[in-house]
Amino acid sequence: MTLLRNRLLLDAVLAECGAMRYTPAGIPAQDVRLDHESQQTELGQPRIVRASVRAVAFGDLAVRLARQTVGSKASFTGFLAAPRQGKQPVFHIQDFQLI
Repeated sequence: MTLLRNRLLLDAVLAECGAMRYTPAGIPAQDVRLDHESQQTELGQPRIVRASVRAVAFGDLAVRLARQTVGSKASFTGFLAAPRQGKQPVFHIQDFQLI
């Protein structure tokens, strides 16, 4: 099997931050919604892009993310994964830096 890349870099606003939860193993987990807006070029034409993305962080990163204020802008990195229940991918945050 050939390994394929699954890496996402997204500048976004922390739009929603749910209550801290814990996995069955006791690991902190933080569910959030990230809102993105930018201008991209498609077929040589400018296009305004808006997206709302479900995301999750685990461990110390979840605790750090939970301390951020809704409305904070950050650059998030991570990967996409399908949830156990549902069809829409979830962005698994591996790091973020406020911008």
